[in-house]
Amino acid sequence: MEIKGQASLELILIIGFILILILGIASFLGTDNELNQVMSAARSGAIEGANTDSFAIYPEETFKNYTIEHKRLLSPSSVKIIKIDYTNHGFDEKYNKTKIQLRISASAPSVTDISDRNVLGDRVNFYVRKSICGSFSTSNQTNDLFNPAFSNRYVITTTDVIWI
Repeated sequence: MEIKGQASLELILIIGFILILILGIASFLGTDNELNQVMSAARSGAIEGANTDSFAIYPEETFKNYTIEHKRLLSPSSVKIIKIDYTNHGFDEKYNKTKIQLRISASAPSVTDISDRNVLGDRVNFYVRKSICGSFSTSNQTNDLFNPAFSNRYVITTTDVIWI
């Protein structure tokens, strides 16, 4: 009769071990899932920014500025996103989150002026950060330029676009 209690105890221990294992794996997968969501939002934002640049569609104030300083950007141009990479800079104590820096590579053969390319790159980066904040509903945690952008576990910044 003592053996009956032994089987129940072993079953409880096995179920407990499996539960702990599942929770550990779920936590790990949740982190990877969030990073995938960040990268997906970054890709979506980069495409939106590239399209805005390609179609030469700008807010009124920006349009007025471009008529003076960047006339080339008033005409449509082909901007293509080549790739998006990230670098993990470790834990940022200021924000209590892991810092991720995104680097976007793009191509715009019709825009050769470095100053114009920098302006196009700034717009792409803006839409990348805006898209990330929109995906995680964190627009209220950042400034008007969405710099830095936030997710639940990450603080995200962007480097200057690399033109290929």
